[in-house]
Amino acid sequence: MKILLIHASAGAGHQKAAEAVHDTLIQNPAHNVTLIDALDYSSPWFKQMYKGSYSFLITKIPALWGVFFAVADVPILQPLIRVLRRVQNGLNTRKLHQYLIEQQFDVVISTHFMPNEVVSALKSQKKISSQLICCVTDYDVHRIWLAPHVDHYCAASGLTQKKLLQLGVEPARIHVTGIPSHANFSKSFDVPQLKSDMGLDPDQFTVLVATGSFGIGPIEEIITTLTDFQIIVVCGHNKSLFERLNTRAAAHVKVMGLVNNMHELMAVSDAMVSKPGGLSITEALVSHLPLVFFNAIPGQETNNIRVLKDYGVGISHCTIPEMSDKLNELRNSPERYQDAVAKIKEIAKPDAVQKIAAIIS
Repeated sequence: MKILLIHASAGAGHQKAAEAVHDTLIQNPAHNVTLIDALDYSSPWFKQMYKGSYSFLITKIPALWGVFFAVADVPILQPLIRVLRRVQNGLNTRKLHQYLIEQQFDVVISTHFMPNEVVSALKSQKKISSQLICCVTDYDVHRIWLAPHVDHYCAASGLTQKKLLQLGVEPARIHVTGIPSHANFSKSFDVPQLKSDMGLDPDQFTVLVATGSFGIGPIEEIITTLTDFQIIVVCGHNKSLFERLNTRAAAHVKVMGLVNNMHELMAVSDAMVSKPGGLSITEALVSHLPLVFFNAIPGQETNNIRVLKDYGVGISHCTIPEMSDKLNELRNSPERYQDAVAKIKEIAKPDAVQKIAAIIS
């Protein structure tokens, strides 16, 4: 079967989800699997604008991003938004349209909303007949994910499924698979040995501070406050933050830049302080890691927090000193810690990729 995994590189989560599915499907010799970034098949200026505007808004003017996010979800505006998206994508992603027509994939699995619109439009024009599977990479669902010719929606949780139903998606098209995460996050490790290999104290309560791929948030203040814990901080693409932290890091702090072993860092950690991106949450859930959230982007990340709160998962809306208090409670109360882990296990879906693969027909 000829299968396309497609994402758009506006934020790292969409790509990680696509890679997770790709790396499993390629193990099946019956499949011919391709992985692409949709923006590589757009005009250079559009790619730069698409990625740059998102990065600028969420790092510099997040409140404005929140306004755009809310307006784009208003029901009465959807006919206009659909027209504008068709014009925008039709003009700027012609190479993607042509590629999809030439390749005639049997199945397209999308982890970003932009390819959903393009594939759906080509299906409506009878130019392709690919089965379209949409993996929603957040725990809530924005209307921008919806397209009329999506055959299957893969939902993060039962509450995500409920939201899709409220938006008018037929029950038969919704599958509660979970958000796909790489198989590495489900592995078992010799944690004391791994800590020792990383130069960490195996007996210390370890907190992973993850800034997201853009490396934003009050990281220095968090690290200054969390003096009672062994800390691993991952700065992502923020090189200036990495350099600042690295020059004056205390003995209890290990500073890292962009990493490819997040599964190991989660394995050696006892709790995670993180931005509430869909993939970061998913990886932590699969790793059974209690979560404390900070600096949520208005829109998708604040909605992620809201959904997880309904499951009793994650600590949010606290000051940085309160964050330290919450982490101390987890460290000092085995009962509280185990309760947090138990709630995580109820919604963690380490087999999401296998469930998605099972949908392909």
